[in-house]
Amino acid sequence: LTEVYSSSPALGHYFRSAQVISFSNESSRVIYQLVFSVPPSAEGFMENTMNPDFIRNILRQNIYDED
Repeated sequence: LTEVYSSSPALGHYFRSAQVISFSNESSRVIYQLVFSVPPSAEGFMENTMNPDFIRNILRQNIYDED
């Protein structure tokens, strides 16, 4: 996760860390926390760039690119 987000052209500048909170081999489920440094006041930044769907799609795209 650290490599994916730190090398992202869209989020790399803001990315600070990734931490696995829990992991389950049985269900192949991982819960993780991503930490970003957000600019104090940028119009639309939180709604667009830090949108949860946008952040998830960066990970998805990385997975697809590896295949």
